[in-house]
Amino acid sequence: MNDRVPLGKVGKLDITAEPSAAGGFLLLWAVFSFLGAKLFRLRPGAAATGGLLAATLHFVAEMWHQLGHARAAEQTGYPMEGVHLWGVLGTSVYPASEPELPPQIHVERALGGPRASAALTIAAGILAALVRPFSRLAFMIASIFALENSLIFTIGAFLPLPFLETDGTTLQRYRAAHRKRMVVIQE
Repeated sequence: MNDRVPLGKVGKLDITAEPSAAGGFLLLWAVFSFLGAKLFRLRPGAAATGGLLAATLHFVAEMWHQLGHARAAEQTGYPMEGVHLWGVLGTSVYPASEPELPPQIHVERALGGPRASAALTIAAGILAALVRPFSRLAFMIASIFALENSLIFTIGAFLPLPFLETDGTTLQRYRAAHRKRMVVIQE
């Protein structure tokens, strides 16, 4: 099933989602609630509330990451047209009529998401440190947010996965093409 449910617009970007995004949200809520109870030692109600907020912030982080791609794409002159959410992830949507682009354009667009996520990682890490003495619930939420932005949306974005088109896959493909082009030019 590949149903696209329109969710609205963020700026110029059309946001759509598959029904699997709802399942992904529920899965994250359960996992984060479990972490809240076991790792952060919160009571069940507080852990469930923290899990709900952390799951919501996961999708905020996904959109922030995608907006980083959109900003970079806009600067290259070949903008995105939307974001499609599925499972616990999202995909940048580019125009189907887009011409063949040089490798450096693909590389620059791919780097936009991790750059944006790195900035959010720093902000969330500072927030986690600031709230730790005052609230275990706030510390849980900010810590999960910082870790997700660091491990998934920043560092993890650079991992090339053979079964999934990631920023890392794009960078690997186009950097290799860019290097070949540079070798030919130098010879």
